[in-house]
Amino acid sequence: MMLHPRDPAIGGNRPLWRLTRQTHHPWEIPKPAFRVIGENAVVARWVENPYYQHLTGETFFQHKLPIDPSSLTRWRGRIGEEGVEWLLTQTIRAGQKSGVIDEDSAKRVAVDTTVMEKNIAYPTDARLYERARDQLADLAQEAGVELRQSYARLAPRLALQVGRYAHAKQFKRMRKALKKLKGYTGRVMRDLRRHLQDIPEGGLRDRIIAKLALVSQLLHQQPKGADKIYALHEPEVDCISKGKARVRYEFGCKVSVATTLDEGFVVGMRSFAGNPYDGHTLRQALEQVAILTDQRPDLAVVDRGYRGHGVEATSYDQD
Repeated sequence: MMLHPRDPAIGGNRPLWRLTRQTHHPWEIPKPAFRVIGENAVVARWVENPYYQHLTGETFFQHKLPIDPSSLTRWRGRIGEEGVEWLLTQTIRAGQKSGVIDEDSAKRVAVDTTVMEKNIAYPTDARLYERARDQLADLAQEAGVELRQSYARLAPRLALQVGRYAHAKQFKRMRKALKKLKGYTGRVMRDLRRHLQDIPEGGLRDRIIAKLALVSQLLHQQPKGADKIYALHEPEVDCISKGKARVRYEFGCKVSVATTLDEGFVVGMRSFAGNPYDGHTLRQALEQVAILTDQRPDLAVVDRGYRGHGVEATSYDQD
């Protein structure tokens, strides 16, 4: 590899891949063992970046993808929150041993929130209705249920027409077509529900019941209601507005990030469902820093969005 031997990014550091092997941790970590962006981009950058490859245990430069990108998703689900926090703990310890951060750096932290966007298409009603109808029709076919009509020909065409009406600003026609498309999805849902008793107990029946409940929630949600569904494969996605000029709304989950104030080293990271107020996430963020670093922060620097946080054990500076 063409790496500088005195580069602080590699000099004296133990690769995370080797560290986990030596500690005999029960989780088998696929290379690369980090996630900063989407799975496909992570694997693609690993092939291009020799430093990524070195830090994951490679000796010679590799020109092929190390793993299938989807395996990262399954791996994160397998290790869960506990495994991710264990990896972050090992990263913090490696930073302390290598001298990147001081032993007392975790006592002065900066805390802020951001949005971890999910890989979903922009949620339009027409797209969601059509996807729901298509998934219900596929489940019915897998279960051997013969629907009265699946609208496999009419519904996709109507979904495209809704987009054309919206582009032409013919909103009256758009709403009429959207209502018709919603009716198609509702008919397929009710037809499959009537045949539910004919489907034997098992995993397929459980999947159908879960999908029927999800589609029913989709069809009954209101434009300004709470707990809206923005993606059928990621129903827990929230619509979050952070006041950014480039993008008004982001679809994902709120994430709190805690870094050391002096070095900017990440010492805590936690996701929160339901888009809570920033101040309500501060207590859990500081508790995680104390658990991972064995040090309770004496000072936390936050922005004005954390006003009214109600945490008194740590002093605060609002910029």
